[in-house]
Amino acid sequence: MAASSLLTIPARGGKACRIAAGRSVRVVNTHGQQVVDTWAFNAADLSEFMSMEHSRTYISRIMARVGDSMVTNKRRPILTMIEDTTAGLHDTLLAACDRYRYELLGCDGYHDNCTDNLAAAMAELGLTPPETPSPWNLFMNIPVAPDGELSFQPPVCRPGDHVLLRAEMDCVIAFSACPQDMVPINGVTCTPTEAHFELL
Repeated sequence: MAASSLLTIPARGGKACRIAAGRSVRVVNTHGQQVVDTWAFNAADLSEFMSMEHSRTYISRIMARVGDSMVTNKRRPILTMIEDTTAGLHDTLLAACDRYRYELLGCDGYHDNCTDNLAAAMAELGLTPPETPSPWNLFMNIPVAPDGELSFQPPVCRPGDHVLLRAEMDCVIAFSACPQDMVPINGVTCTPTEAHFELL
Protein backbone atom coordinates (compact mmCIF):
# COMPACT_ATOMS: atom_id res chain seq x y z
CA MET A 1 0.00 0.00 0.00
CA ALA A 2 1.88 3.06 -1.22
CA ALA A 3 1.83 6.01 1.14
CA SER A 4 1.19 8.35 -1.79
CA SER A 5 -2.19 6.69 -2.43
CA LEU A 6 -3.44 7.38 1.07
CA LEU A 7 -5.78 10.31 1.66
CA THR A 8 -5.83 11.98 5.06
CA ILE A 9 -8.80 12.36 7.36
CA PRO A 10 -7.36 15.19 9.45
CA ALA A 11 -7.33 14.93 13.23
CA ARG A 12 -10.61 16.38 14.52
CA GLY A 13 -11.76 16.93 10.92
CA GLY A 14 -13.64 15.30 8.07
CA LYS A 15 -13.20 14.25 4.45
CA ALA A 16 -15.58 13.01 1.77
CA CYS A 17 -15.26 11.56 -1.73
CA ARG A 18 -17.27 9.93 -4.46
CA ILE A 19 -16.91 6.19 -5.03
CA ALA A 20 -18.37 4.17 -7.90
CA ALA A 21 -20.28 0.93 -7.44
CA GLY A 22 -17.88 -2.01 -7.31
CA ARG A 23 -14.91 -0.01 -6.08
CA SER A 24 -13.58 -0.33 -2.55
CA VAL A 25 -12.21 1.95 0.11
CA ARG A 26 -9.68 0.93 2.74
CA VAL A 27 -10.06 2.87 6.00
CA VAL A 28 -6.85 2.81 8.05
CA ASN A 29 -6.61 3.38 11.80
CA THR A 30 -3.18 4.91 11.37
CA HIS A 31 -2.23 5.19 15.04
CA GLY A 32 -4.53 2.46 16.33
CA GLN A 33 -6.68 4.52 18.68
CA GLN A 34 -8.86 6.71 16.47
CA VAL A 35 -12.58 6.35 15.90
CA VAL A 36 -13.70 7.16 12.34
CA ASP A 37 -17.36 8.10 11.98
CA THR A 38 -18.47 6.92 8.53
CA TRP A 39 -21.44 7.83 6.36
CA ALA A 40 -22.50 6.84 2.84
CA PHE A 41 -25.10 8.51 0.64
CA ASN A 42 -26.59 7.41 -2.68
CA ALA A 43 -24.77 9.69 -5.15
CA ALA A 44 -27.94 10.10 -7.22
CA ASP A 45 -30.21 10.89 -4.27
CA LEU A 46 -28.69 12.09 -1.00
CA SER A 47 -31.97 11.44 0.80
CA GLU A 48 -31.06 7.74 0.57
CA PHE A 49 -28.20 7.00 2.97
CA MET A 50 -26.59 4.25 5.02
CA SER A 51 -28.82 3.65 8.03
CA MET A 52 -27.66 2.00 11.24
CA GLU A 53 -31.17 1.09 12.39
CA HIS A 54 -32.02 -0.50 9.05
CA SER A 55 -28.63 -2.23 8.89
CA ARG A 56 -28.98 -3.80 12.34
CA THR A 57 -32.27 -5.29 11.20
CA TYR A 58 -30.74 -6.47 7.91
CA ILE A 59 -27.73 -8.22 9.47
CA SER A 60 -29.53 -9.24 12.70
CA ARG A 61 -26.59 -8.01 14.79
CA ILE A 62 -25.40 -4.77 16.36
CA MET A 63 -21.99 -5.06 14.64
CA ALA A 64 -21.18 -6.07 11.09
CA ARG A 65 -18.84 -8.92 10.23
CA VAL A 66 -16.82 -9.56 7.09
CA GLY A 67 -19.28 -10.35 4.30
CA ASP A 68 -22.09 -8.26 5.79
CA SER A 69 -23.69 -5.41 3.86
CA MET A 70 -24.86 -2.22 5.49
CA VAL A 71 -28.09 -0.96 3.96
CA THR A 72 -29.80 2.36 3.33
CA ASN A 73 -33.00 3.81 4.73
CA LYS A 74 -34.58 2.19 1.66
CA ARG A 75 -33.11 -1.17 2.80
CA ARG A 76 -30.74 -1.50 -0.16
CA PRO A 77 -27.09 -2.56 0.28
CA ILE A 78 -24.69 0.37 0.06
CA LEU A 79 -21.40 -0.79 1.67
CA THR A 80 -20.12 -4.34 2.21
CA MET A 81 -17.33 -5.17 4.64
CA ILE A 82 -14.75 -7.16 2.66
CA GLU A 83 -11.81 -7.23 5.12
CA ASP A 84 -11.32 -6.36 8.76
CA THR A 85 -7.95 -6.71 10.49
CA THR A 86 -9.33 -5.49 13.84
CA ALA A 87 -11.18 -7.36 16.59
CA GLY A 88 -14.40 -6.45 14.79
CA LEU A 89 -15.62 -3.72 17.16
CA HIS A 90 -17.39 -1.07 15.08
CA ASP A 91 -20.24 0.66 16.90
CA THR A 92 -23.65 1.14 15.27
CA LEU A 93 -25.51 2.47 18.31
CA LEU A 94 -24.27 5.99 19.02
CA ALA A 95 -25.18 9.19 17.22
CA ALA A 96 -22.49 11.49 15.86
CA CYS A 97 -21.13 13.89 18.43
CA ASP A 98 -22.38 17.45 18.15
CA ARG A 99 -22.25 20.75 20.03
CA TYR A 100 -25.00 19.56 22.37
CA ARG A 101 -23.06 16.43 23.36
CA TYR A 102 -20.07 18.53 24.38
CA GLU A 103 -22.24 21.03 26.24
CA LEU A 104 -23.68 18.13 28.26
CA LEU A 105 -20.12 16.98 29.00
CA GLY A 106 -19.33 20.43 30.40
CA CYS A 107 -17.50 22.01 27.47
CA ASP A 108 -17.51 25.81 27.40
CA GLY A 109 -17.52 27.34 23.95
CA TYR A 110 -17.27 25.64 20.58
CA HIS A 111 -15.90 22.10 20.30
CA ASP A 112 -15.08 20.36 17.00
CA ASN A 113 -17.64 17.65 16.36
CA CYS A 114 -18.52 14.95 13.85
CA THR A 115 -21.83 16.54 12.86
CA ASP A 116 -20.07 19.69 11.69
CA ASN A 117 -17.26 17.63 10.16
CA LEU A 118 -19.78 15.79 7.98
CA ALA A 119 -21.30 19.04 6.77
CA ALA A 120 -17.88 20.56 6.02
CA ALA A 121 -16.63 17.46 4.20
CA MET A 122 -19.73 17.31 2.01
CA ALA A 123 -19.52 21.05 1.35
CA GLU A 124 -16.05 20.53 -0.15
CA LEU A 125 -17.81 18.47 -2.83
CA GLY A 126 -20.53 21.10 -3.27
CA LEU A 127 -23.06 18.92 -1.45
CA THR A 128 -25.34 19.36 1.56
CA PRO A 129 -26.47 16.28 3.50
CA PRO A 130 -30.23 16.32 4.08
CA GLU A 131 -29.63 15.40 7.72
CA THR A 132 -26.92 13.88 9.91
CA PRO A 133 -27.63 10.14 9.86
CA SER A 134 -26.36 8.03 12.71
CA PRO A 135 -22.84 7.05 11.58
CA TRP A 136 -21.09 3.72 11.37
CA ASN A 137 -18.49 4.34 14.08
CA LEU A 138 -15.54 2.38 12.74
CA PHE A 139 -13.08 1.18 15.41
CA MET A 140 -15.32 2.45 18.25
CA ASN A 141 -15.48 0.22 21.33
CA ILE A 142 -18.81 0.57 23.12
CA PRO A 143 -19.37 -2.64 25.13
CA VAL A 144 -22.94 -3.57 26.02
CA ALA A 145 -23.18 -5.17 29.47
CA PRO A 146 -25.67 -7.98 30.21
CA ASP A 147 -27.93 -5.44 31.92
CA GLY A 148 -27.90 -3.31 28.78
CA GLU A 149 -25.58 -0.61 30.16
CA LEU A 150 -23.13 0.98 27.71
CA SER A 151 -19.56 2.02 28.47
CA PHE A 152 -17.13 4.17 26.51
CA GLN A 153 -13.85 2.31 26.07
CA PRO A 154 -10.66 2.86 24.06
CA PRO A 155 -10.32 1.11 20.69
CA VAL A 156 -8.55 -2.25 20.73
CA CYS A 157 -6.92 -1.68 17.34
CA ARG A 158 -3.25 -1.80 16.41
CA PRO A 159 -1.59 0.96 14.40
CA GLY A 160 -2.31 0.31 10.72
CA ASP A 161 -5.37 -1.88 11.28
CA HIS A 162 -7.96 -1.37 8.57
CA VAL A 163 -11.34 -2.26 7.20
CA LEU A 164 -12.03 -2.66 3.48
CA LEU A 165 -15.48 -1.61 2.28
CA ARG A 166 -16.98 -2.20 -1.18
CA ALA A 167 -19.52 0.24 -2.59
CA GLU A 168 -22.69 -1.50 -3.77
CA MET A 169 -24.00 1.63 -5.52
CA ASP A 170 -22.48 4.88 -6.70
CA CYS A 171 -22.17 6.80 -3.49
CA VAL A 172 -20.61 9.64 -1.58
CA ILE A 173 -18.70 8.38 1.43
CA ALA A 174 -17.74 10.70 4.26
CA PHE A 175 -15.46 10.27 7.26
CA SER A 176 -14.77 12.16 10.48
CA ALA A 177 -11.73 11.52 12.66
CA CYS A 178 -13.81 11.94 15.80
CA PRO A 179 -12.64 14.90 17.92
CA GLN A 180 -13.92 13.43 21.19
CA ASP A 181 -11.39 14.27 23.90
CA MET A 182 -13.59 14.21 26.99
CA VAL A 183 -14.23 10.45 27.21
CA PRO A 184 -11.60 7.83 26.24
CA ILE A 185 -13.09 6.53 22.99
CA ASN A 186 -9.95 7.75 21.17
CA GLY A 187 -7.60 6.10 23.66
CA VAL A 188 -6.84 6.63 27.32
CA THR A 189 -4.95 9.84 26.55
CA CYS A 190 -8.11 11.29 24.91
CA THR A 191 -6.02 12.59 22.02
CA PRO A 192 -7.70 12.53 18.57
CA THR A 193 -5.35 11.80 15.65
CA GLU A 194 -5.55 11.69 11.88
CA ALA A 195 -6.64 8.56 10.03
CA HIS A 196 -6.32 7.66 6.36
CA PHE A 197 -8.25 6.03 3.54
CA GLU A 198 -7.44 4.68 0.09
CA LEU A 199 -9.71 4.16 -2.91
CA LEU A 200 -9.09 0.85 -4.68
